[in-house]
Amino acid sequence: MKRFFKRREFLKMSSAAALAGLTGNLTGDQAPEKALTIEEAARKVGKLPRRKLGYSGQEVSIIIGSGDLADAPKEAGILCGMNYWHKANQWMRTGTPESILKNREAHICQVTVDRVGGDRHTGRIDEEEHVSYVKEALKSTGLGYFDDMQLHYGYYSAEELKKERGFVRAFERLKKEGLVKHLCLSQHGYAGNSRVPGGESMAEVLTAVVDDGLHEHAQFIYSYGADPEMDRFMELARKKSFGTIAMKTARGIGRMKEDEEFMNKLPAGTSPHNALTRWLTTETMLDAVVMRVRNLDEFVDSYSGAGKELRHKDARAIEMMTVQADKTACRLCTKCQPHCPQQVPIAEILRFERYAVDDHDWSKARSLYAGLDRRGDACLQCQTCVPHCPQGLNIPDKIAAAHILLS
Repeated sequence: MKRFFKRREFLKMSSAAALAGLTGNLTGDQAPEKALTIEEAARKVGKLPRRKLGYSGQEVSIIIGSGDLADAPKEAGILCGMNYWHKANQWMRTGTPESILKNREAHICQVTVDRVGGDRHTGRIDEEEHVSYVKEALKSTGLGYFDDMQLHYGYYSAEELKKERGFVRAFERLKKEGLVKHLCLSQHGYAGNSRVPGGESMAEVLTAVVDDGLHEHAQFIYSYGADPEMDRFMELARKKSFGTIAMKTARGIGRMKEDEEFMNKLPAGTSPHNALTRWLTTETMLDAVVMRVRNLDEFVDSYSGAGKELRHKDARAIEMMTVQADKTACRLCTKCQPHCPQQVPIAEILRFERYAVDDHDWSKARSLYAGLDRRGDACLQCQTCVPHCPQGLNIPDKIAAAHILLS
């Protein structure tokens, strides 16, 4: 049901959104999909190249799928050779695709395991609970085994990684039973997070994970724009043959595509998602990439760039996109968070803002925002965080706008 705003509230919302650069579709309505068949979409994209995922040795498509991928892009992806499935345990709710069950050995299916007894900030790693969950997921999905077992959201710090081995022990037990094969994690940053005392940045934790030597690969937040710490981590990962998968890659692109003036300035024959896919899969040290698409049109636009040369005009588009995104979309590096006297979870709030404004997933964004114990209205507008943002964002203004949009 649509919400109707009073004039005063609407003007306040419009002003804050414009100030923070949130020029997007406020309702999340999507344009109708063109009449493109699954087979046509697959032909336009072609076969997706594959790479070894670090020393796990798994040959994975350089664009990977997800358990929550819409049906049409999923089936088109399978025709294109997409063979790695992040969050395959989500098929517990929707049912495992028959095309995967019938050819199980051709697919690499990952189970994501969350902390228990709370959310990712307050929950615990629990060996017995993790073993039980994976077995239940296998029973519900009918997959027989999971190729990868992933600790969802990762570790809080290098210290927790070393001291808390419950997830690793759960993996080892399940591996002995032939129910899982490879150990991995997805990692977020926890530096300055008020709910995680002693939390460290994404790069710090991932560097410790590589040095620890038990996990074989990781997913992490990575997109265009300068990120020296993560670039150094990826150099280490490449040197150690540790597998790397980028997630949350399309920083700010959703709002760019709704900015007609910006889109008209892009070099002819380019599009933001296509240029981004080319850059991620040919100009970085990544093994694979997660890039969410909602329909077959987006599937073709994005995935047809996979493994393709970054042309001069694409490089120019990336430069323009970087400038634009640095003005509007948080990189989620968490460098500002330790400096907030109110301990506002800045990166969390602006991650949810990206779900809403760029991905048009307003339900998810608002639900996650409602679950925070400290929201944007706790910000005092003191500006203490601003000097620590590598992008130079006016963080207090963005937090205020996000609070209005997501409340």
